[in-house]
Amino acid sequence: MNPPISQASPAEALRAALGGLLAGLPPKQAAQAVERLIASYRGRTPTDAPILRDRADVAAYAAYRMPATFEAVRSALGALADAAPEGWVPGSHVDVGGGTGAAVWAASATWGGERPVTVLDWAEPALALGRELAAGVPELKAVQWQRSRIGAALSIESTDLVTVSYVLNELTEADRRSLVDAAAAAAAQAVVIIEPGTPDGYARVIEARDRLIAAGFRVAAPCPHSAACPIVPGEDWCHFSARVSRSSLHRQVKGGSLAYEDEKFSYVAAVRFDAEPAANRVVRKPQIRKGQVLLDLCAADETLGRETVTKRHGPLYKAARDAEWGDPWPPHQEG
Repeated sequence: MNPPISQASPAEALRAALGGLLAGLPPKQAAQAVERLIASYRGRTPTDAPILRDRADVAAYAAYRMPATFEAVRSALGALADAAPEGWVPGSHVDVGGGTGAAVWAASATWGGERPVTVLDWAEPALALGRELAAGVPELKAVQWQRSRIGAALSIESTDLVTVSYVLNELTEADRRSLVDAAAAAAAQAVVIIEPGTPDGYARVIEARDRLIAAGFRVAAPCPHSAACPIVPGEDWCHFSARVSRSSLHRQVKGGSLAYEDEKFSYVAAVRFDAEPAANRVVRKPQIRKGQVLLDLCAADETLGRETVTKRHGPLYKAARDAEWGDPWPPHQEG
């Protein structure tokens, strides 16, 4: 039985739930499924059929992608929580194209407790495995796993929070627009969209960001503002990184030896309430040099710039040395 979240962190509980997933699946079959999944998720061509076709695909997907998706979504939801009014917690959650439910686990890690949650996906094998993984976790037992075609005909019931993670790359341009519009119409309070941290993934996020703003939302994260992104298209792209601990199962499926990997992702968290975005966002890995730290920042004045923090800045220098890619700047000061 999976340990309840109250007794283990969600990341630990997820690893435990994934523990015996590939038992009985020939290693060669798992490796082939992973290779095909990598090609699908990194490709540019949308598919008109579910990427996850059967139990072998889903098992390989869960081992290969769920830990990384969980950490990326948890990072994005954490930024939303930081920008939201104190004490704000979504009362309900719909995860569109949620597959095996990584975003559901991430929301539980962010806010804890129980809430009505629905996972929509068109791959029944993914939903079945998601239900299986969550079955032993008390906080996730009430999740509804619902088969639904993700596209123009999608209908989403009204909810506080809509998450759409690693889904837009699977859709045609028209279906992407329809999905974002449906999420905007359904979300009473917040929409969070996460895509791979590639130039194409960033472009899809920016397109979704623009549609959400046009629908009356404002950006809570990562941007310090809701104006146009200051990055020149084709010259750079906005993305972040989440550290993923690799279990032995994860290393086995991905063929790696390191105990961790870094998941690159792009995202936008848009809300209908009065949020407090970061004054600035660290958009590159800080450069630590002798006596100084260089911070590349996206600023509330709609510009990109670099701030140099030196020892003469006192406590702020220590904070700069501790700052990480994706953090707000300056750090929030209690009291």
